[in-house]
Amino acid sequence: MVEVPENTVLRDGADILLRDARVMPNAGGFLWNPDMMLQMTCRGYATAQFMQPEPAKYSRSPAMEATSFMQPEHPYFAHHSGRFFYVKDRKSGALFSAPYEPVRNPDQQFEFRSTANSLEWRVRQNDIEISLTVCLPAAGTTEMWHMTVTNLGTSARDLSVYPVFSFGYLSWMNQGGTYDDSLNAIIARYVTPYQKVKDYFKHLDFKDCSFLMADQAPDSWSARLSAFEGEGGLHAPDGIQAARLGREQADYEIPLAALQYDVSLKPGESRNVRLLFGAAKDSAEIAALRTEFLENPAAFDRQAALGRAFVEKGQGVLQVKTGDPTFDHYVNHWMPRQVYYHGTTNRLTTDPQTRNYLQDHMGMCYVNPASMKNAILLALSQQKVNGEMPDGILLHEGASLKYINQVPHTDHTVWLPICLRSYLNESGDFDILWAQLPFADDERPVTLFQHISRAMRWLASNRDERGLNFIAEGDWCDPMNMVGYKGKGVSVWLTLATAYACREWATICRMAGQDEMAANMESLAADCNQSANRHCWDGDWYGRGITDDGRIFGVAADDEGKIFLNPQSWAMLCGAADADKTASMRQAVDKHLMTPYGVMMLGPAYTGMRDDIGRITQKFPGSAENGSVYNHAAAFYAYALYTIGDADAAYDVLKRMLPSDTDYAVRGQLPNYIPNYYRGAYHQYPRTAGRSSQLLNTGTVAWFTRIVTEKLFGLEGVPKGLRIHPAIPSHWNEAQVTRRFRGATFAITYRRLSNTTGMQIQVDGKACPGQVISEIEAGRHYEVEVRLPATERDTE
Repeated sequence: MVEVPENTVLRDGADILLRDARVMPNAGGFLWNPDMMLQMTCRGYATAQFMQPEPAKYSRSPAMEATSFMQPEHPYFAHHSGRFFYVKDRKSGALFSAPYEPVRNPDQQFEFRSTANSLEWRVRQNDIEISLTVCLPAAGTTEMWHMTVTNLGTSARDLSVYPVFSFGYLSWMNQGGTYDDSLNAIIARYVTPYQKVKDYFKHLDFKDCSFLMADQAPDSWSARLSAFEGEGGLHAPDGIQAARLGREQADYEIPLAALQYDVSLKPGESRNVRLLFGAAKDSAEIAALRTEFLENPAAFDRQAALGRAFVEKGQGVLQVKTGDPTFDHYVNHWMPRQVYYHGTTNRLTTDPQTRNYLQDHMGMCYVNPASMKNAILLALSQQKVNGEMPDGILLHEGASLKYINQVPHTDHTVWLPICLRSYLNESGDFDILWAQLPFADDERPVTLFQHISRAMRWLASNRDERGLNFIAEGDWCDPMNMVGYKGKGVSVWLTLATAYACREWATICRMAGQDEMAANMESLAADCNQSANRHCWDGDWYGRGITDDGRIFGVAADDEGKIFLNPQSWAMLCGAADADKTASMRQAVDKHLMTPYGVMMLGPAYTGMRDDIGRITQKFPGSAENGSVYNHAAAFYAYALYTIGDADAAYDVLKRMLPSDTDYAVRGQLPNYIPNYYRGAYHQYPRTAGRSSQLLNTGTVAWFTRIVTEKLFGLEGVPKGLRIHPAIPSHWNEAQVTRRFRGATFAITYRRLSNTTGMQIQVDGKACPGQVISEIEAGRHYEVEVRLPATERDTE
């Protein structure tokens, strides 16, 4: 492991800087718009995807790939898809590359900057500096690159600069590439493979062109990977060793986009090139993009500004100042951005898993509540008349359930009242309960209230004779697919989650004046809790499930998978665990699951297949669901700790989700998003423990946002207004928050004072009894002071 020297990773306003490409080689950032997403490492490797309408790629590796988009801990290699810029001194032959690959000059000066709407590099070697910026427009399938080469020396320099972008292996049916001098573009054309006749007609409008287009004609070019690379490899390509690129086209060969610009620079002089890289249907579309983006520098800048404006719409409702710079920086700048990404792209799929779709849009409650409203209406319109929710939500007419959504899971209904509660808290829009919606298998509409009531009844009916919920081929944990595939296995977590969902629905029902339904839900929750306590308490913690063959697992008798985090968290949330059980569970979690990088999902991790549990046990120990620090589950635990009133322990769980100055080298990730997991198996595989998956798709961020807003700072919407019930950690003496809520702005200061007993709230200088700011006026600015008693530590 390479140590990260001081000042290598810096926070610069809203941005994050990395000053060495070697210490965290897979660290980077991501950009997106509603049509595409680009994730890039600091060294120049890239993973990109666009929608047409199903996921597709315009840049791939130079070999046939699996169809999946992003893999956790994605492996990078010399020929991985990338965006590279070579700079050659024509007199000396000296060569370096930016961002860092493929030449890998260790003595170059390097800076990578991740911003809200761009990724930027500044690389300097031998008095030549190359600056790179990539951003995305507000819509469409085009990367926008701006390259500047500057002579910082005292003598003139003759250089050749080569933007080299990989297309990769595009199609086994038909692929090739050449330069179009009318467009200043290398265009790779291919045919999306198909077998069925009907797919031919589906593909007629596909963007089967990948292109690299420049605002100015190059001096030479190459469109064939093998000719460009030659015997020198990408580290020292034959094409660059020659005076000019060979103008080779690719004829059913792997295409490449390599442009050459010969540049003579006086001291202090610069040369700019603007580039577009992406997908298009044909040359006519590429020509239109040229007019739209590259007609002049102002056109390029205008499109970049539109992309920036799109990202800025996702600012969120919270700005904080706590004295913890890592926490503040993520919450203020990156948390709402990650929420907004999930809510505007649906993880770039046309059939998001129902649980993901609902939770991702739960996060959008704190960015754009209307998005959550539309999401829950769409989801419920695809519910079955018996109350069951589908495994995936179809986002357009031609979409179909694919991959994981063809596997029956039993938890999707649970998330309806849980996520709806966030929307109601934030918006106060109880009218949504009476919206009329059809079912997927019955066009006769009923109210949303009736839809969710049927969902709760379906959960109640989907239980065995012991009152435990069937698991089928998975619940929230997808790969726990063999516990109940014979139709008898049950999920302890889902039983507890059902109890919590019923309690949430009961709360909503009482707010809506539906007391009879509320009472029914409270009774059902109590019944689920009783069943879990009777059959699933193992003496110190709750088991995870009972298999088709009647074996309980996730208990002390197990050598592997001895304890799972989720049942303990949700037992606290739903009220199944009394004070003694809670204390016992928490002690077990601390002993078996807590690590410096967060709390593990289970422990010890499985080291071999258990065919009565499923493919979770086949995953490498400490990766993904098999004992990693799975941040989504950790967020549930933090939420539960806040619910039972342990603010310090809950905040500690939140903080461990964020890379910090003390562990960048271990995690290998910048603090610009929370990944879905960090490696676990802390005691089994300590060398890799803490390593980031680098995978930014995760339900964690929606829960993190809800926790920080409603629990940590206690700024929770209620029907009458804004309730204030903070749970700030005991070591904070003061914090400031700006909160937007129902059209008003609240500037809130929290202070611990030695002469204060109990919590005291003042709004615009006047006492606020009842902890609720009511009769909120849209457009108004409120000054709020929250006085809290000092902790024992403060008074010593």
